[in-house]
Amino acid sequence: MAPGTNQTGEANRNTQQAFIRQLQQTFASLPNEIPLFLFVQKGRDDVYVDACRQVVRAFRELTDKIKIKEYYLDHEMARKWKVDSSPTLLIDPERYNIRWMGAPMGEEGRSFLEAMLLVGMGKSDLSDQSLQVIRRLDTPRTVKIFVSPTCPYCPQQAVNGLKAAIERPDMIALEIIDIQCRPDLAEQYEAHSVPQAYANDVLIGQGAQQEEVFLSSLLKLEPQTIFIPESTAKVVDVDVLIVGGGPAGLTAGIYTVRSGLKTAVVEREALGGQVALTPVVENYPGFAQVGGKTLVDIMVSHALQYVQIFQGEEVLDIKPGEIMEVATTRRTFRTKTILLATGATHRHLGVTGEQRFSGRGVSYCATCDGPLFKGRKVIMVGGGNSAVTEALYLKHMGVQVTLVHRRDKLRAQDVLANQLPQNDIPVIWNTEVKAIDGKERVERVTLFNSQTGETTEMAVDGVFIAIGYQPAVALAKKIGIELNEDGYIRHDAFHRTNVPGIYSAGDVEGGYKQIVTATGQGAAAAMTIFEDIINPYWKQDKAS
Repeated sequence: MAPGTNQTGEANRNTQQAFIRQLQQTFASLPNEIPLFLFVQKGRDDVYVDACRQVVRAFRELTDKIKIKEYYLDHEMARKWKVDSSPTLLIDPERYNIRWMGAPMGEEGRSFLEAMLLVGMGKSDLSDQSLQVIRRLDTPRTVKIFVSPTCPYCPQQAVNGLKAAIERPDMIALEIIDIQCRPDLAEQYEAHSVPQAYANDVLIGQGAQQEEVFLSSLLKLEPQTIFIPESTAKVVDVDVLIVGGGPAGLTAGIYTVRSGLKTAVVEREALGGQVALTPVVENYPGFAQVGGKTLVDIMVSHALQYVQIFQGEEVLDIKPGEIMEVATTRRTFRTKTILLATGATHRHLGVTGEQRFSGRGVSYCATCDGPLFKGRKVIMVGGGNSAVTEALYLKHMGVQVTLVHRRDKLRAQDVLANQLPQNDIPVIWNTEVKAIDGKERVERVTLFNSQTGETTEMAVDGVFIAIGYQPAVALAKKIGIELNEDGYIRHDAFHRTNVPGIYSAGDVEGGYKQIVTATGQGAAAAMTIFEDIINPYWKQDKAS
């Protein structure tokens, strides 16, 4: 025996005994009993049943608060709680809807310990932010969390589910499923890597999630990667209020806060604007290829390190003044300056298949998606400067492009229109797209000629749509901000509008509809705002 082995073993035993004493004291302080019901198949004990009994027995040796009863699957208690697989462990089923399908062994012993303590306390121990999220839940959720005894990340996700089920027993039913014990369910849900979480049979999380992110995913029934803390403040004082959470607004938020200005971003819909809906971005510096939603998550995560974001709030009214008051659907902001980064949306055809094939052959940006169609056949729908410019761009990218226009004359400038025949780009006149069809991707379009009344089909690989943008300027018009002839916010070279203290940036200004230009405009507007707050130009104008 090596020197020191006895001392090491003795130290380990002392540590273990101290831990056990601590657990015993903790259990003794719990106010509630912890009823457990184990259901097994009669005459078919297996490794999971034996392991389940051993784990429960080990915990019972620590406390008499745990009360265990065992039943066969044909017992009336199994029918009462609709248990049909062995082993299944129900945890305090009169108060909560929590079942463990398998045995809480290995890494899952940590989850089981947490479950015993939470039930014994009768409290979820959720953070204040998590409580705000889960209290908004108004429809039931059946949660399945797939785990494995060898997975060190599974306990975190399992505990997320346990806390949710204990906080809202009226709305949440939880099943913790061991994929080794129930490979049939793992196969059915394609849970081949753990942890995986489902709610109402919708995947809401892969991998361990932060508590608040898990609950946000549970609430929205879709995977979330970022949690934005909510504020209960009815009045918020800032130096800069940014309306719009797209690339321009998020970038401006980073720059203003780094300049020492207290800033808030208000966004009524999803953060990221159109970028979040773009399947793949291939022209943003630093990323050869990145999913639009992934890029947005990176931007939001970065912005959250600096600026407070208020998502899901719509600005209802702005009262200009030295200190402007901005009323939203949830609160009032008092601010020295406002940046409108409300964006613009593509006008849609509104035809069958357009939405279904968006990102799968239907595109609104030749600059973004053109390289994907090199050597393929597409149509460009539209007749203005944008449609012709993008058709020329596609042609030079090696795309076989045909322009489809609903009238007999283009609205584009002659200098652009004349380049179409020069570049062998055919035009189909007096024709509208009536439908877009295919299987997994766009394969054909249905065309209607308004002159002849003829309907035809055309085989294509893609449909590019350039029929204009709809800038989000309702708020700007409401407070008297001037618009240009195309309906975008009129601004000077420093992103100032005609209303002192109010600025603009991004797609709402018109121009190139690119992520890089929006971020650049957001940064430029932020630096102007910083300089103007220090030395307001409108006060200089009055003095002169």
